[in-house]
Amino acid sequence: MTSDKTGTREEWLAARLALLQAQKEFTRHGDELARQRQALPWVCVDKDYRFETEEGSVSLADLFRGCSQLLVYHFMFGPDYKMGCPSCSSIADGFNGIAVHLMNHDVMLSAVSRAPLATLQAYKRRMGWTFPWASSNGGNFNFDFKVSFTEEQQREGGVEYNYERGGHAMDVSPIPEPVAQLADTCGTDAATYVRDRPGMSAFVLEDGVVYHTYSTYARGVDVIWGMYPWLDRAPKGRNEAGIWWRRHDEYDKR
Repeated sequence: MTSDKTGTREEWLAARLALLQAQKEFTRHGDELARQRQALPWVCVDKDYRFETEEGSVSLADLFRGCSQLLVYHFMFGPDYKMGCPSCSSIADGFNGIAVHLMNHDVMLSAVSRAPLATLQAYKRRMGWTFPWASSNGGNFNFDFKVSFTEEQQREGGVEYNYERGGHAMDVSPIPEPVAQLADTCGTDAATYVRDRPGMSAFVLEDGVVYHTYSTYARGVDVIWGMYPWLDRAPKGRNEAGIWWRRHDEYDKR
C-alpha cells in the first residue's frame, strides 16, 4: 500500500491549479533573474590565456569559433586525474544535443579542463562526445576563474569558491565520504580531487575584445545538469541517498 497521499481526480485538479499559480510566479521570478544576470557589467579580460585544442594552441578569443558569445563549462578533470569527474560527465552528456543549436544562435559552448589535451581527447572518445573541449594545462585560466586551487591555498585555508572562502563541502575536514568516493572514481586522492571544481562562465567578444559577463558555481550548475529537471518532475523527485549516478558506460558494471 502506498504511503503517499491519495485522493480523487477533483482533489488532484484543485491542488494542481494551486501549484500552477506557484509555478507561474516561479517562472516570472526566473525571467527577472535572467534579466539581472544579463545586466551584469562586462569586465574586460586583459590576460592572454592560451589553450591547447585539436586545432593547436589558441587564445580565449579563438574559442568563440566565429560566434560573439562563449559559454565555458569548467569540467573537473585535473592533471592528476585518470578519468573525468562522474558528476561533470553526467552534465556533459547533455552537451552534444544542444551545442549545435547554440552555435547556430551565435553562442559557442566549450568545456575547459586542466588535464593535458591528449588525456581529454581519449576520455572524449570513450564518452562519445563531440563538443569542443580545450586544455588550460599550465596556464592560469582555471585559477583566475576560481575553479582550481593550489596545495598552498588548501593548506592555508585560502580556497575561495562560489564567492566565499571555505564554505563548500569540498573544503570540510575531514573530507566527506561522498567526495572521497568521487575522488576514487577519478583515480586520485580526495585532496587532489577537490583542487578542481565545477562551474560555468560566460564571455562576449566585441570589436576584438573579450569580456567576462557571468560565472556560477556549485549548485548554480544544477540548471544545466540535464537529469535533475526530469527527476524534479518524477513522482519521487530526486530520491537520493549518496552518490547514485555513474558515467554513462558504467551502469552495467554495478
